[in-house]
Amino acid sequence: MRKIFIVLLLLISVTFATTDNNETDKNTTNTTTWNPKPLEKAYRLDYDKNTTCLIRNLKVYKEPKWIGKIETRAGKTVYFSSPKSLFEFYHQPGKWFDVGVKSERDFSKIVVTDYETLKAIDAEKAFYVYGSRAISPAGDDLVALETKEAAEAFSQKYNGKRIFTFDKVSAALIRLLNGRI
Repeated sequence: MRKIFIVLLLLISVTFATTDNNETDKNTTNTTTWNPKPLEKAYRLDYDKNTTCLIRNLKVYKEPKWIGKIETRAGKTVYFSSPKSLFEFYHQPGKWFDVGVKSERDFSKIVVTDYETLKAIDAEKAFYVYGSRAISPAGDDLVALETKEAAEAFSQKYNGKRIFTFDKVSAALIRLLNGRI
């Protein structure tokens, strides 16, 4: 009998604890609701003076506004001196077989630097300005920016020709930027 009473008491308390409080708040003026923000992933570029670009063998710290990196599912991190170099690797990872990557499915995180804020951002959500007057250590390049508005403003200011999203940057565009049409 005692067990039944305790179970019944628990059921009643759970029922009242989960009911909507809107009925009791009808006469109150405080109608704020809790809307949690989705958590943003923290992106980081941890490099030092010895970190070099896999593609061009340049020290990346010398031009921080151009740095990019790819982390593999196997735990390896590869740095790049520019978005163009990053995309060159992204489209042909097997060319650098010593990294141990066969396709883009082997990538866990792709990060670039926002050219204006120097903030590490998700490369797959960034916008890339093509054809501007900005020149990277790798030559003609794509300027990475976090928002479309920032990319449009940069494009107007520096004579950018087009703005691309990550999935629209093709291997052919990278070959064009490298002068290998």
